[in-house]
Amino acid sequence: MNPDQLAHLNGVVLIAAGLISVLLGVIMHRTHFCTMGAVSDAILMGSMTRMRHWALALVVAMLGFACLCYNGLISPLQSVYATPSVLWLSTLLGGLMFGWGMVWASGCGAKTLVRMGTGNLKSLIVFVFMGLSALITIKGVLAVPRVYFLDTFDWIPVHGVFVGQWTSQALNLSLPQGVLYAALIVAAPLVYWVCRDREFLNFHNLSTGIAVGLVICGAWLISGVLGHGLEHPETLEEFFLATNSHKMEALSLTAPAAMTMDALLYFSDGTKRWTFGMVSLMGIVLGAFFSGLFSGRLKWESFTSRSDLVRHMLGGILMGVGAVMAMGCSIGQGLSGMSTLSLTSLLATAAMLLGASMALWRDLHAAV
Repeated sequence: MNPDQLAHLNGVVLIAAGLISVLLGVIMHRTHFCTMGAVSDAILMGSMTRMRHWALALVVAMLGFACLCYNGLISPLQSVYATPSVLWLSTLLGGLMFGWGMVWASGCGAKTLVRMGTGNLKSLIVFVFMGLSALITIKGVLAVPRVYFLDTFDWIPVHGVFVGQWTSQALNLSLPQGVLYAALIVAAPLVYWVCRDREFLNFHNLSTGIAVGLVICGAWLISGVLGHGLEHPETLEEFFLATNSHKMEALSLTAPAAMTMDALLYFSDGTKRWTFGMVSLMGIVLGAFFSGLFSGRLKWESFTSRSDLVRHMLGGILMGVGAVMAMGCSIGQGLSGMSTLSLTSLLATAAMLLGASMALWRDLHAAV
């Protein structure tokens, strides 16, 4: 592959990432899919419908990722989640911060982008503070204590950082087989729980979860298959096009928000490039805008009070800092990472759900 062909393929990957993200923006706007909303409905209203949406999306994403691995198209060891160790303290604290922050910000990172696309000025403020605080945590003043203190508390799993590796070791299987068996084992109780509620089993609910899960699978296909090459014409090494990590990536939103801020701030230095994540951000916003436009649901919304502004600013900061510490947001870890059954993603997602629950319980008791 010559440099011109490589540049063309890079453009194709970015266009594909943008299109699938537009689709996700439309789906999320039409169905109100949101991790924070799922936790909020469960705690405040006793409704598990949106939590079942999320669980079904996770099942589809896990099984899709496992099938791609089983057929030799991708490997978890080539993904951005293939880390040398589990940074347990940073992941735990970051997940708790992100979970609490998305309650104060009135939605997770993806929901923030969807609301931005339909005219919500609160979400614009959340996005700005989330992106800037994430950038500061990645390579600003907060990066120093993160790297030299929090990240020193790590655990090196004896069989690897993926559940599939542990399964393959325990059952004496190949890694692709282990990944598939692990996905089936984890998916089975989730499917049972989803199907227990007969009222949930209608076209709207099933299509919501399945569609979001398929988008995650599509992102893995684009990054891990379409954008994958065995020999770069310059470095002669295996490569994944248009990713910030130079590894296989799926959808994740907070670090790309930081990179987008960085690119806008230093655009004229000529070193910035479009990445899978940056295009995904714009795609979700654009998808939500088109969905709102054609459904007549575009509407300017702003803050009701100064305390409302402060709460959303703090929520954005907590999400930005927390997502970097946890190596992903509720989409990046909760769906993309969980689809690989990464141990870090399991810890991060559990911490995010716990953090959101704690914030909601606090607000509930404060209102009584």
